[in-house]
Amino acid sequence: MRVPAADCAICPRLAAFRSAQRKAYPDWFNAPVPSFGPLHAWLLVVGLAPGLKGANRTGRPFTGDYAGDLLYSTLLRHGLAQGRYQASADDGLNLRGCRIANAVRCLPPQNKPIGREIIACRDFLAAELTGLPKLRAVVTLGRIAHDSTVRALGHRPNAVPFGHGAIHVIDGLTVASSYHCSRYNTQTGRLTPAMFDSVFAAVVERAAG
Repeated sequence: MRVPAADCAICPRLAAFRSAQRKAYPDWFNAPVPSFGPLHAWLLVVGLAPGLKGANRTGRPFTGDYAGDLLYSTLLRHGLAQGRYQASADDGLNLRGCRIANAVRCLPPQNKPIGREIIACRDFLAAELTGLPKLRAVVTLGRIAHDSTVRALGHRPNAVPFGHGAIHVIDGLTVASSYHCSRYNTQTGRLTPAMFDSVFAAVVERAAG
């Protein structure tokens, strides 16, 4: 599976920001964050990009920040993970039938990748989608992750619109979308834990049917 190099320079802005973070936080991961979970997964969760004090620090998607607290507790509740999430890449948590990737693999300034960076990283997302032989469903977290996933699958987002709880089928693949599980979305009430849980419940139910 094609993945970015540790010193990937495809996106100059992200490479420069990564270099600055390495100087500021030399003990952090500070590299393109690899996907997490087995290659035989039937479900792929696609996030936006690593967070500064989350995945960029720990080297594992959604690990070390609030978004991970909500995501991993939800996966554990639905049997998609086993173990105990302790916000560390070496906490022993394993995913079951599930894998997590980001639409953009490197930390962007202010957690906001720009268009050319999303496009540049889409090749890695496309490789992820085609490299999972048992993939049956995708949950996209936020509009950017959703639209990039749809484009990576060869379709236009306006034909497969984003909406919390929306479920589409693209060439036999179930694509469900959710608001991103960020602290901002949960604190403002845009996304509640129950709303987030319902998306995964629906996907698991469809997979079992």
